Parts: sequence; C-alpha cells; structure tokens
Amino acid sequence: MPDDFGLNAHILPQEVAEETQLQQLIRHWMNEQHAPDILPGQEMLLGRILDHVKKQSDDVQLLRADPDSSEDEHFRIMLVQTEIERVKFVVRSYIRTRLHKIEKYAKWISKTPEVQERLSKAELKHARRYARLLEYHLTQSVLQSLPPEQRSLEDDVPFIMPPMTPEPDGMRPVFVHARQTCPPVRLPDGTAITMEKGRISLTPYNVIEQLLARGEVELI
Repeated sequence: MPDDFGLNAHILPQEVAEETQLQQLIRHWMNEQHAPDILPGQEMLLGRILDHVKKQSDDVQLLRADPDSSEDEHFRIMLVQTEIERVKFVVRSYIRTRLHKIEKYAKWISKTPEVQERLSKAELKHARRYARLLEYHLTQSVLQSLPPEQRSLEDDVPFIMPPMTPEPDGMRPVFVHARQTCPPVRLPDGTAITMEKGRISLTPYNVIEQLLARGEVELI
C-alpha cells in the first residue's frame, strides 16, 4: 500500500510525520462517534480514499491472477488486502454513525439550516424524507387517536414531555485530547482552563465545540 494511505507513517517521529488520509479519516470517525452533534461531512476525503481503495483492489486482483507472482509477492498481497479491509471497516462505520444521527435528529435537521450545511446532498435528502415518513407514521398510529389539542408534533403544545423534536445534548460530557495548545475555554461553573498540547480533559461538548470545529482538539 502506498505511503499516502498511511502504512509507513509510524516510521517518522510524531512531530515530523504528516497526517495521512487514513489518519484523517480515523480522526473524523472518532470525532463523529463521540460527538453528540452531527459534524461536517468529509465527502472529499471519503471520495479520495474510496478511489484509492478501488485502485488498490483492482491491482491486487491483477497480481493474484498473475501466475508468475512469487510467494513473497503473494504474502505482500495478503497484507495489502488486510489493510484494504481495515479501511473499508472505518469507512462503513463512519457512514453508519452519521446515518444513525441523521435519522435520530431528522426533524431537527429539516428545520435547522445551519445543520443542513454539514450534510451532503444525499444525506440531507434522506433526512427530509425520513422526517416526513416518521411524521406520517406517528400521525397514523398514535396522534389521530389523541384529543385534537394534542395531535401536533410541535413542541409548543402544552404538556408535551419529553420534546417532540429531539436535539443533540450539548452538555453531554466528552473526553477531549488537545492536538495543540488551545485558547482558554470556560466551564459551566465559570472556571477557565487552558488545554495544553497532549492534555486529555473531560468537559461538556459545547465547551470545546469550536475547538473541535477548528481541528485543535479531537474526541477520544
């Protein structure tokens, strides 16, 4: 597997090694898994990695079909195939994580323009369609049997608990690893902390949301 996919990054010191495409994807994958909110999608990065996986898979098939391939070459082919499967697992898990959030918060997404900008066209189309289907299902199976004043799916209806439109919990605690020394952030109790490079902290998500958006921290 070529170096741009990340196999040889461990040879260089951490402060010298450049982040590979695979390392970037794993970082975005971990952030997406641990963040309560939906993060900006990584369409371009996914596209480059999937193109690379396809090319590598095609090359492997050609080498496997070559009768002149040596035993050492077949061993290297097995290593490349293992790495390809590892990359595919990360890609599938990243997409499934986003899909779970999109379906969970479909109604909230459909009425929040700033969140819609984080989704691809296909993701946004799915969110809107899922929200319509969910509303239709709830209306047909539950709401039409309720008193007229309680049939709305809007949160301004009295006595509706919990909210009819679930939203991400910005106060959910997350473990944060500082990729660089960050500007001070203020905790809910009013105290300020400065996360130095390499420090791991436990804070509410909304405290470090902007740091995460700028790539200064990562979730673990």
